[in-house]
Amino acid sequence: MLRSHDMKKLEVLFSPAEFATLKDRDLGHSLCVVFDVLRATSSMVTALANGAQAIIPVGEIPEALAIRKTHAEVLLGGERDGVKIRAAQTGGVDFDFGNSPREYTAEKVRGRTIVTTTTNGTRALRSCAGAKMVLAGSFLNLAATAKAVSSAFQDGDHSELLLICAGTHDEAAYEDTLCAGALCDLVWPLFEAQAVADSAQIAHQIFLSAKSDLAQAVQTHSKNARRLLAVPELRDDVAFCLHRDTTDLVAGMNADGKITRIHEH
Repeated sequence: MLRSHDMKKLEVLFSPAEFATLKDRDLGHSLCVVFDVLRATSSMVTALANGAQAIIPVGEIPEALAIRKTHAEVLLGGERDGVKIRAAQTGGVDFDFGNSPREYTAEKVRGRTIVTTTTNGTRALRSCAGAKMVLAGSFLNLAATAKAVSSAFQDGDHSELLLICAGTHDEAAYEDTLCAGALCDLVWPLFEAQAVADSAQIAHQIFLSAKSDLAQAVQTHSKNARRLLAVPELRDDVAFCLHRDTTDLVAGMNADGKITRIHEH
């Protein structure tokens, strides 16, 4: 077992090209936190906070449909090009939810399992499947996620913390980098200076420069946010996803690929 002084690295991966390389890395002692702030991980955290039993992230629409075929009780969520997946894209099935966290109300999700597929977020989560621990992070559960990270490293069984930014299409996303930097800020004391990768320094500095007005920073610098703000029915998602610590839940991915609420003790 690794001891606390054996901790090696705090690193941020900014884009799909980077997280795609994880399949070739030994993640046996890695803790991965995945951020898709606008909006996949924010929606997952919201659904779990509102009583959903589990979220199953899948990469492609046919995977989601295959699960629905054998488990008719599951709900389907996700997006393509930012909007809810419709029957024309599936061969006849409208998805129950898009990717807006505001859709995942307690009345609709309590006790249910949701299969979700998004352009980047679900792929980012799946890329971490070999890690010792995988968490879904957002501003909504940032403090709880930081507490879980601290507990895991104090237990001494992790050699690196990888913060995975889902990005948008093939590019980095400002809001994901910002949230990764915010988590860096909370866990910074856990790491010796020489154990912090330049990528984590970059994300941390971006957060420090923006923390006094996150909403203005995201509106100014995030292409994703500007796209959502231009769509009347989606514009409120941006402010929703930037609220800090609205829930104390920790969202973790199990060995079977399901994301559930982790009960902290």
